Amino acid sequence: MTTSPQNILAKKGREKIICLTAYTFPMAKILDEFCDIILVGDSLGMTIYGMSDTVDVTLEMMINHGKAVMRASKKSLVVIDLPFGTYEKSKAQALESAKKVIDETGCHAIKIEVSKDLVETVKFLVANKINVMGHVGLLPQHVRKIGGYKYQGRDENSAKEILEIAQGIEKAGAFSLVIEAVPADLATKITQEISIPTIGIGASAECDGQVLVIDDLLGLNQEFKPKFVTYYEDLTAKISTAVEKFSADVKTKKFPAKNNLV
Repeated sequence: MTTSPQNILAKKGREKIICLTAYTFPMAKILDEFCDIILVGDSLGMTIYGMSDTVDVTLEMMINHGKAVMRASKKSLVVIDLPFGTYEKSKAQALESAKKVIDETGCHAIKIEVSKDLVETVKFLVANKINVMGHVGLLPQHVRKIGGYKYQGRDENSAKEILEIAQGIEKAGAFSLVIEAVPADLATKITQEISIPTIGIGASAECDGQVLVIDDLLGLNQEFKPKFVTYYEDLTAKISTAVEKFSADVKTKKFPAKNNLV
């Protein structure tokens, strides 16, 4: 049975929530056994398409990868990012984009990066029966404005603003909240003060769950490694070794062997 937003809400303070990104059918099939939430993140712009950030990711990209992940997922709640430029202009634009993603993929929820002026958009989406995951702290879609991937909420004023936005997202009816790249004490405070689950990334172990980009977890993204990333495996080295062996076998005619042929 597929996990629902209500199941995620019920885990608050009781059970840690496991969330990882996936962009393809084979990866989603593996992750589905272990994850409560699979996020089809706009991070695919960097991990799949080699972009320097997520700003140029399109709705069509998100939909295509969302379809692949949905075909593989049987248990996990699948959440898809709305990319930059598809929800900020107006509430109507946000609803149109969200409905398009959900209608074409069958996903269970969308995620948006929320600044103060977008809290009302979250409320509007929820009122129109869209399951929303919010995102505060470092907003990757804004890195060109803020000058790169920098921790947020380090001073009293910005920490207060992030807390207030998180509280606004809770009141607006979102079922969960990603907190990215803020000091641990701020992420802990948010987690304690709101009733919806928090999913940390570069935040605090006290968050109700954690999310990582799967390529980072597997050591596939060697060019970009934020402080909060841990390589649980170094697949880059393993893939390189395998390809080197294949190359050598082709050159020496060991591959294809007789048992590889008809």
